[in-house]
Amino acid sequence: MSDRTIQQIEDVVIKFAGDSGDGMQLTGTQFSNNTALIGNDLSTFPDFPAEIRAPQGTLPGVSGFQLHFSSNRIFTPGDACDVLVAMNAAALKANLKGLKKGGIIIANTDGFDAKNLRLANYPDGVNPIEDGSLANYQLHTMDVTKMTREALKESPLGMKEKDRAKNMFVLGFLYWLYDRDMESTVNFLTDKFGKKPDILDSNLKVLQAGYNFAETVEAFASRFKVEKARMEPGTYRSITGNTALSYGLVAAGQQSGLPIFLGTYPITPASDILHELSKYKNFGIRTFQAEDEIAGIASAIGASYGGHMGITTTSGPGVALKGEAMGLAVMLEIPLLIIDIQRGGPSTGLPTKTEQSDLLQAYYGRNGECPMPVVAAATPSDCFNMAFEAFKLSVQHMTPVILLSDGYIANGAEPWRFPKQADLPKIEVNFKKGLAEDEETFLPYQRNEDLVRPWAVPGTPGLEHRIGGLEKQNITGNVSYDPENHQLMVKIRQEKVDKIADHIPLQDIEVGPEKGKVLVLGWGSTFGAIKSAVIELLAEGHEVAHAHIRYLRPFPRNLEEILHSYDHVLIPEINNGQLIKIIREQFLIPAKGYNKIMGVPITKGELVEKIRELL
Repeated sequence: MSDRTIQQIEDVVIKFAGDSGDGMQLTGTQFSNNTALIGNDLSTFPDFPAEIRAPQGTLPGVSGFQLHFSSNRIFTPGDACDVLVAMNAAALKANLKGLKKGGIIIANTDGFDAKNLRLANYPDGVNPIEDGSLANYQLHTMDVTKMTREALKESPLGMKEKDRAKNMFVLGFLYWLYDRDMESTVNFLTDKFGKKPDILDSNLKVLQAGYNFAETVEAFASRFKVEKARMEPGTYRSITGNTALSYGLVAAGQQSGLPIFLGTYPITPASDILHELSKYKNFGIRTFQAEDEIAGIASAIGASYGGHMGITTTSGPGVALKGEAMGLAVMLEIPLLIIDIQRGGPSTGLPTKTEQSDLLQAYYGRNGECPMPVVAAATPSDCFNMAFEAFKLSVQHMTPVILLSDGYIANGAEPWRFPKQADLPKIEVNFKKGLAEDEETFLPYQRNEDLVRPWAVPGTPGLEHRIGGLEKQNITGNVSYDPENHQLMVKIRQEKVDKIADHIPLQDIEVGPEKGKVLVLGWGSTFGAIKSAVIELLAEGHEVAHAHIRYLRPFPRNLEEILHSYDHVLIPEINNGQLIKIIREQFLIPAKGYNKIMGVPITKGELVEKIRELL
């Protein structure tokens, strides 16, 4: 063990950055998992190129992973970094503006040769790690590539395969620097490469070499340690939004007793849900990768008609393609879950960058009067709860439901406390089993007090009925072109969605007073930035509060009362102003917006500044 002192610190933000082939996402994920096991609170922000293989060494090819970990509760991946790991010149250039003055730079010198400097658009003869331009930072250089090759000089692997392990050198170095045990990564590598002994051996050797190098080199006077966070007792793991969402669907399937059918088409950033759910055939889950978006949702509608829970996953471009089929599901009044992991648009837009710009599409993006409930997750771990809730609303109210997440939530990670199955509510499913004694014929659009029609599985004797996209006659379900009937059915379908407000929780105030000067109203992935900003201003004595809407259609019954309890309402969104349009229209209040549309999250610092303006 090194005899250098260990310095206790409260929190750290590290950015791993390199070429998209340098394994930065894996390195960041491993450090995150290790951090969760230690018991720190954490929040991550992976940031990767849209191209499957962007030109090596270029600025568009930079892949990054930001990790914020702390001994206190945290809600964002951090506004600025304390440490930047730069595997090449492009990684430094793309991320230097996000590093705090005086921050640590760990630079791989092999990535700063003449070729890499040229690809990163540095002027001829300029090398930032040699010319003194980084004097305001703590610069530590090391030839990671050379030392990786040295550690593997006796390995039978080729040079290309050896170089793939250099991310493990950096990981070992940082495990030493932050006084970490490497067991979690050793176990991960053993599981992943157990059947490829040469690759396993190379990764383990390089991981240890990085740790040993940090211990012997005199670069750092002390090591750093972040103590466990004070969190509610329980079993925790690091979880991404898409994984949590998948688990929420598995749990809802178990609590309802319904088999799940996922009919979908791969699209960034939603594809991980398909990959995750395909592992759980033992829980009665079937996954089907269709030939296109329309086939994906059509197969899910067929599954729901047949008595399964039909689910389809996509992003904004896919929602556009699924629009007509979503209208069919509204007309049929059957359960269906449409999961939209939003990304930058329009068209193909920014496939790997985050945006909250599909809210109006979820509200109105179908032909005709086509209302359906819309809910949204606020954080990666919240995806579990909202997936469960969306499933429940869909089944109990016989309606398609849209669940909104986005790229930031989907790929970001935070600690998640395992729920116990006994603590999860049962989801009641009531199939119609046959005709009642007083029924002569089945009336498929006969409704209960919540205007919900019965769910009749095809093949049940006596319950034969017609389905299709043509307008239904009230109660009988026969095709009807009668104008009065059409108006009646439009009104009934809208009222059915509105009545869901009686079955969802009242809106709560996340932090702050119940009356005051400024209410910051958020939805989706702005949660962490808003909460952090409001907590900071409350500590200064300001009358500021934060409310976060998870039920976007219908809104909670008490939302209007809350909105009128503050002098100003500020609505931050990663779009050009969508929730604000709906709030102004429904509640006639002069809400103010704060909009950022750069493919990256809103920061705490930006919001603090904006709220101060209103105060």
